[in-house]
Amino acid sequence: MTYSSDFLRRLETRGFIHQVTDAAALDGAARQSSSGGVITAYVGFDCTAPSLHIGNLVSIMMLRHLQQSGHKPIVLMGGGTTKVGDPSGKDEGRQLLSDAQINTNMASIRRIFERFLTFGDGPTDAVMVNNDDWLSGLAYIPFLRDVGRHFSINRMLTFDSVRTRLDREQPLSFLEFNYMIFQAYDYLELNRRFGCTLQMGGSDQWGNIVGGTDLIRRIEAKDAYGLTTPLITRADGAKMGKTAAGAVWLHEDQLPHFDYWQFWRNTHDADVGKFLRLFTDLPLDEIARLEALAGAEINHAKDVLATQATALCRGRAAAEAAAETARATFAEGGAGEDLPQFAVGAPVTIIDALIGLGFAASKNEARKLVAQGGARIDGDAAGGDGALVAPGQKVSAGKKRHGLVVAA
Repeated sequence: MTYSSDFLRRLETRGFIHQVTDAAALDGAARQSSSGGVITAYVGFDCTAPSLHIGNLVSIMMLRHLQQSGHKPIVLMGGGTTKVGDPSGKDEGRQLLSDAQINTNMASIRRIFERFLTFGDGPTDAVMVNNDDWLSGLAYIPFLRDVGRHFSINRMLTFDSVRTRLDREQPLSFLEFNYMIFQAYDYLELNRRFGCTLQMGGSDQWGNIVGGTDLIRRIEAKDAYGLTTPLITRADGAKMGKTAAGAVWLHEDQLPHFDYWQFWRNTHDADVGKFLRLFTDLPLDEIARLEALAGAEINHAKDVLATQATALCRGRAAAEAAAETARATFAEGGAGEDLPQFAVGAPVTIIDALIGLGFAASKNEARKLVAQGGARIDGDAAGGDGALVAPGQKVSAGKKRHGLVVAA
């Protein structure tokens, strides 16, 4: 459909919308031009690690567009649901964390959102809420009586998050089975406390989100909406954010600025326009100009994507430093100071250097890289497993990964 609200037009033209529970009604609620009203929407994020990753970035950008359109974002931290585990897209149960680990992760994650959203007490300022504030205090029998009775086991078994695990004959604990009820209850609580009428998330959350809209309708007799994003894949069919080296973390403590910038710079030619629309604030006409570049000129568009995406997540200074490091490393053959570093007290073997820089996960993987000619020291092939790397030398793994060995 054609949207009239600024918020949904933004999402539609940039490729964020996959499913909406009642598109026309939500569009009307978000249409500020006629009513001057503000809608409040949320996305939930569990606290399983000290950082979120690229897979969470689409939802974060949706909250950003929501706020830029004059509406109020809620960042719901899953201090309670992290103790349960969401079965969506998982093949096995989640490792259970202590309260102390969850709280540490939550504090670390908050720093990421402060770069994308404006927090405060104003009508469109973002707020961060912890669902442990209400979940851990629930009395089980009253909760089952008041909330659980609104959920059909027959319907829950049809949700992708449950059916996939059962079809693969992989265990699904009763603890995880409760997750969708808790998520629906989160939506109900946010509706009561903040007037929240929209939950957003990835397409794998559709069943959970619909469960929340139904619960609000049944208990509060109010309208509530759900919106999901499509699964973001690369031109080669791989899931967005999956790399050989593992997750692409948003927090600099888990992934250096240069590596984050380089991830975006390595985007496939065919994905440049899509990723510029999803992961930057650039105007659509400028994006159209950049994605139309052909041949070697598309590399300029990739540089813009890398710098703009990194500036949003890590800050403008970090993005420009990473871009300068790339220029010094690739264009001039130098060794930029922002490259990954491995500190040593004495020369080490190329095997140890590759592992220390994070270019190989094991000695076998490092030896394979050397044997295939993919490991270089100051631009020259390593030559063998016993090649030594001294402080001050640059180590390369393939054409796109570079690091420095420095004195401890």
